[in-house]
Amino acid sequence: MFGFRKTLDIVTLFHKAGSPASVRVATLLKQVSANAVASATEDQASDHSAQTSGPRPEFELDITEQAPTADQLNTILEYVGKSGISSIVKGAETPKDAWRKVQQNVDDFQRPVVVDWSNGKAIAGANESEILKMLGALPKK
Repeated sequence: MFGFRKTLDIVTLFHKAGSPASVRVATLLKQVSANAVASATEDQASDHSAQTSGPRPEFELDITEQAPTADQLNTILEYVGKSGISSIVKGAETPKDAWRKVQQNVDDFQRPVVVDWSNGKAIAGANESEILKMLGALPKK
């Protein structure tokens, strides 16, 4: 009778309020999150077709201006792979190098960075179509 509700996926935006690109990404993520909540109704009778072909499932959006912790940064770098390290931390070639650079100058951490922790994905920058693709929120054709 009583089922356990699945916890929501967490999507984090590492944000820089003074950056127009970061502000655009924050607005985009808020819209995607609101659309996911609006379509996540539990009482759609017995027709579940809208749930299987609709937008991304509801998620918890976390927007922070803090730099990532060492563990968070290592996880993000795992998600983007060796070739993506320098897109996350300016001039870094290894995770150890990236952490050292962020400790020396937090601005070397390239914001905005969107991280989908539950699905193991991260994107640096403001490429809206890539962010929507990562979140599974692109409209179906």
